[in-house]
Amino acid sequence: MRGVTKAYGDLQVLRGVDLEVERGSIFALLGSNGAGKTTLVRILSTLLKADGGSATVHGVDVATSPGEVREAISLTGQFAAVDEILTGRENLVLVAKLRHLPNPGGIADELLERFSLAEAGGRRAGTYSGGMRRRLDIAMSLIGDPPIIFLDEPTTGLDPQARIEVWQTVQALADSGTTVLLTTQYLDEAEQLADRIAILHEGTIIQNGTLAELKRLLPQAKVEYVEKQPTLEEVFLALVGPSVASATGAEKTEKEGSR
Repeated sequence: MRGVTKAYGDLQVLRGVDLEVERGSIFALLGSNGAGKTTLVRILSTLLKADGGSATVHGVDVATSPGEVREAISLTGQFAAVDEILTGRENLVLVAKLRHLPNPGGIADELLERFSLAEAGGRRAGTYSGGMRRRLDIAMSLIGDPPIIFLDEPTTGLDPQARIEVWQTVQALADSGTTVLLTTQYLDEAEQLADRIAILHEGTIIQNGTLAELKRLLPQAKVEYVEKQPTLEEVFLALVGPSVASATGAEKTEKEGSR
């Protein structure tokens, strides 16, 4: 994006946004509610036209060639767009048929296995937990192997265990070569996943860099040794999901320093 602007009447939402995402990376767009994150994603995914500036996705201009852009991307919004009446497998088969792909059943079975949903594939999606439903939603987005996926606040409303499941899924996507642009208002989500982080505030990118680069913007902390108590999240995960806790919370090293 170069100098992208967007207004709704007198409300200026984007005020000249410059942004670049490297191929095969996880890029987190961090900002509070109303910062313009969803508007930015809607412009990049051709659902909304910018008032000014330019934007390209996969080398294609979003304004002049929206059809080509749509062939290269997939978008997962803030709420899982699954059909709760259909089974998990039927949801996947439906999308594969809409994309006119051969062997939709085989595609569905492969994705159910990939996203650890094979045992639940025959159940109605309405019976799924929040994390399972979100994983199914992301699996549906990957049908057709788009090289770029937009995830707009993918863990909104999820419990801690479900959030971790989605984090693991997003990391696996990047490991397989998919470019991920992730919007979030959760600081720990950006810290956990992103190769680079941009902070969007009042319609402009006020800072952009790696986590290490952003941390260097503040003075070095005075080091003190303090006793660390477990967080409520660590207690929760230890009680309800030992395997999940060991894969995430248990990997966190003891924090040193005062903030």
